[in-house]
Amino acid sequence: MKNYLNFETEIKDLETELEKLKDPYNQEGLSEVDTQKISKTQVELDQKLNDIYSNLDPWQTTMVARHEDRPKSKFFIDNLFEDFISLSGDRYYGEDKSVLTGFAKFNGYSVLVIGQEKGEDLDSRIERNFGMMRPEGYRKTIRLMNLANKFKIPIISFVDTPGAYPGVGAEERGQAEAIAKSIECCMELKVPSIAIIIGEGGSGGAIALASSNKVIMLENAIYSVISPEGCATILWRDPKKMLDAAKAMKLSAKDLLKLKVIDEIIPEPLGGAHRDKDLMLDNVRESISKNLDQYKEMSSEEIMNERKNKFLKIGRNDGFMNNAEDLSNLTIKKNNFDNIFKSKKLLFGIGAGLLLIAFLFFLV
Repeated sequence: MKNYLNFETEIKDLETELEKLKDPYNQEGLSEVDTQKISKTQVELDQKLNDIYSNLDPWQTTMVARHEDRPKSKFFIDNLFEDFISLSGDRYYGEDKSVLTGFAKFNGYSVLVIGQEKGEDLDSRIERNFGMMRPEGYRKTIRLMNLANKFKIPIISFVDTPGAYPGVGAEERGQAEAIAKSIECCMELKVPSIAIIIGEGGSGGAIALASSNKVIMLENAIYSVISPEGCATILWRDPKKMLDAAKAMKLSAKDLLKLKVIDEIIPEPLGGAHRDKDLMLDNVRESISKNLDQYKEMSSEEIMNERKNKFLKIGRNDGFMNNAEDLSNLTIKKNNFDNIFKSKKLLFGIGAGLLLIAFLFFLV
């Protein structure tokens, strides 16, 4: 049974009509299939999908990113990689099933794969904690990223989470520290890392794995510091104003590419990734291959500096710096520093002199 979003009513009606036309054993009994009408309805359906999905507002994009049938990390891991070996545990506390990690083969090369997994049905979603990682999940990924770094193995992450788990137990076990350590680990890697946001990229829970050389988004994915509902609750005290919040947050792939927060958008099939999963696989496979090839001739230092420069340049295009091409060697100019130091010495001398005069005045 297909799941439809609230703005897909017309699409649902056309698809229902199309299914009836394709069924020779309909309610009227055995009948001849009207191929001409089927073709006409299919054209109408494609046109309607194009009209709706080419004009999605930010809140509708959020709904598509959260669609129940949207391909999850496990789907991509099972179909894009060979010989995947799942590895578990953080060696401190336990296993976090909301994130799948392990080594695999991609086009014959070894890679480390990390995937935040929401689950496909109610039971698996509860088991996976709806993709919300706990501290042990981040510590598990840190352990394996360090291992991949040691053996010079590229890292591919699939990001899909509403955010890190905010439970009491998670906070007691150091959730914030685990996220910070994960970001630090990602930034210090000397191997290429690619993060693909396939659904929701929520808050620090996503950034912990998306601090990569290449941050890529599926066309209808979202990436934000907080959910639109959470933002509306904080700013307007009204979670129903999520459309206003979604617009203000610039969380869509197009907005984030324009802001240079992400590096690439992977196109989705007409009507969303869930409507043609095979085509979605091909698009993601092509993107991963292309991006990994860019780093084959680069040294470890060049890979790390490229990642550092990428994040240092975010938000600086219209800022105070004229040239933001190479920010990895940011230093304070000696002359400026000397001037500042000298001016402070001068002010200190004047102040000391005035204090001395005042002291002598009172003695007299």
